[in-house]
Amino acid sequence: MSSETFVSGKDDCTASSLEQPLLFHDNEDNIKDLEGQLPPFNGSSFSRTCLNLTNAVSGIGVLSMPYALSQGGWLSLALFFFVGIVCYYTGILIQRCMHADPIIATYPDIGQHAFGSKGRNVIAFFMYVELYLVAISFLILEGDNLDKLFPGVSIEFASIRIQGKQLFIILAAAIILPTTWCRNLSILAFVSAGGLLASVILTGSLLWAGVAETGFHQKGDVFNLNGLPTALGLYFVCFTGHAVFPTIFTSMKERSHFSKVLLISSVLCTLNYGLTAVLGYLMYGKDLESQVTLNLPMSKIYSRIAIYTTLINPLAKYALLISPITTAIEGRISVLGNRSVSLVIRTLLLISTVIIASSVPFFGYLMSFIGSFLSVMATVLFPCLCYLKIYKAARVWSVELVAIIGILAIGVLVAVMGTYTSVQQIIDSL
Repeated sequence: MSSETFVSGKDDCTASSLEQPLLFHDNEDNIKDLEGQLPPFNGSSFSRTCLNLTNAVSGIGVLSMPYALSQGGWLSLALFFFVGIVCYYTGILIQRCMHADPIIATYPDIGQHAFGSKGRNVIAFFMYVELYLVAISFLILEGDNLDKLFPGVSIEFASIRIQGKQLFIILAAAIILPTTWCRNLSILAFVSAGGLLASVILTGSLLWAGVAETGFHQKGDVFNLNGLPTALGLYFVCFTGHAVFPTIFTSMKERSHFSKVLLISSVLCTLNYGLTAVLGYLMYGKDLESQVTLNLPMSKIYSRIAIYTTLINPLAKYALLISPITTAIEGRISVLGNRSVSLVIRTLLLISTVIIASSVPFFGYLMSFIGSFLSVMATVLFPCLCYLKIYKAARVWSVELVAIIGILAIGVLVAVMGTYTSVQQIIDSL
């Protein structure tokens, strides 16, 4: 969406927002008043926005939740819920930052408003690299799992033989391609519904496996300090999606309802993540693989259902995650209204992810390193820093300010620990 859409009323909105106090209860009335000044927009409905936002938050991290719990122990579940609360709160901070100026429409716009062009460039770099690499990881997930389900499949075209992982990556990309052409997030809500259904079916398959086969007999550890860094890093990865929050916000018909949508999405994702973690840990205990589907016996129907639905998630999420990148490219070269050029750009972007996903060795470990670092930056550090900078005229010694500083400290700690752990994994795999 172009910035011109929001020009009306800019001065009044900006002046009032920058004078808002930092305390949450003082801000609430002013924010609601400011929301009412936003112009009407024929965008996504409340329910469709819920689907898009829940789909954005509920990622493939659900597969690693049982493993994360096995690393940290039962008491680490308390940290998981705390991480969920922190990520919900930083999502609210992103919403408030967008209210600071009506022309703010993307995450980099927030950085521009807070720190100027340097802020825009830094946030844009971290945001777009994260989204691009996550999109590539989706294709890698598709290729690896389909290759395991159907080993030995190959085709020959013009004396070129394509087989295994590369073949399935291309096939997955062909399915994804039409969804990337869609610029209306209201329509993408139907695709998002498929991704959410897949997450629910995965959890149901684990429940089926536990009741019918393995049972829920594993006790597990109460607390494991050594595995806590890994667990905490995976918990934060589960709630990454903040980079697309502004895009989803600007697509809403009633933007004043974003906080309610965010709350509903956060609660649903937290419950699904938590249930999956508990089921998997009770079933397999310390024997859990990094992805719980790897523990399931291939001969069982519930295992195949779980794996097939796991493959649906990346297909449903790819277009939503890549949307901010394509919009930024189209805006940069001023072709937002040119349908033909837009299709070419989106197609070329998908092709580039296919090439990298098919050729980069050890990419899974590289994603673990980059993903953990970039996700914490986009989810925790940037929202807090931008919010403090934008509302710098507010009270300095407030309860909320102390809380934000605490969240910043936690974010830095998790980023350092996650980066160190990921580097060690890369070294050990060489």
